[in-house]
Amino acid sequence: MASLDKPDSHLTTVKWRFPSVHPEGRKFTLIAAVITLVVYGGVSHFVGWLMVLVTIWVATFFRDPIRTTPQDLGLIVAPADGLVTMITTVAAPPELADAMPGEFTRVSIFMSVFDVHINRSPIAGRIAKIAYVPGKFLNADLDKASEDNERQHFLVERDDGVKIGFTQIAGLVARRIMAFVHEGDQIAAGERIGLIRFGSRVDVYLPAGTGSQVLLGQRTIAGETILGAFGVDPQRAGASQ
Repeated sequence: MASLDKPDSHLTTVKWRFPSVHPEGRKFTLIAAVITLVVYGGVSHFVGWLMVLVTIWVATFFRDPIRTTPQDLGLIVAPADGLVTMITTVAAPPELADAMPGEFTRVSIFMSVFDVHINRSPIAGRIAKIAYVPGKFLNADLDKASEDNERQHFLVERDDGVKIGFTQIAGLVARRIMAFVHEGDQIAAGERIGLIRFGSRVDVYLPAGTGSQVLLGQRTIAGETILGAFGVDPQRAGASQ
């Protein structure tokens, strides 16, 4: 056992690093900064200072922090930062139903405009399918947003044939869903797969016999929080306090 006052030589420390801004967000940050300068110099100092806050928020929205993902083939990690708003039993969406028959435990994670919006893969494997569906921009908290809103489905398949489906869903103010990967790509668990601009939701479909290890009202961290373990169906209860 390692001594508390003399750390083991194999251990190391990790220092906090300021999150970088994802390249997709740099142009929006630059646009906001230019508008801020114009407003401050030609309209109003007061409004200009408000625009400074807007510029900072835009840069923060597109932040892309480093995440540490558990490397275990049996685990399913959260694809998004946010609040677990729904856990329910459903069939797979029509776009994935041919490859995912039966019923699944759907875990819905809502991302507010203050959450990190970079989405990550729940498991390692091959991108077997990507299906984009145009749609409305209803409140992403609503159950019918899964069927009515703009959305993008992903199907990831491991080498042993195990599959996980998950869906990016646009929200009230989201107007573009982006994928960083293509069909056929090999990805690692926790690898960046896309983003949704300005408020949205991600649904994950856990296969039969795999229950949610997160609770309603719990917050998840993309690439780090364990949503479930294949073949494990825990009975969990929680309390908001």
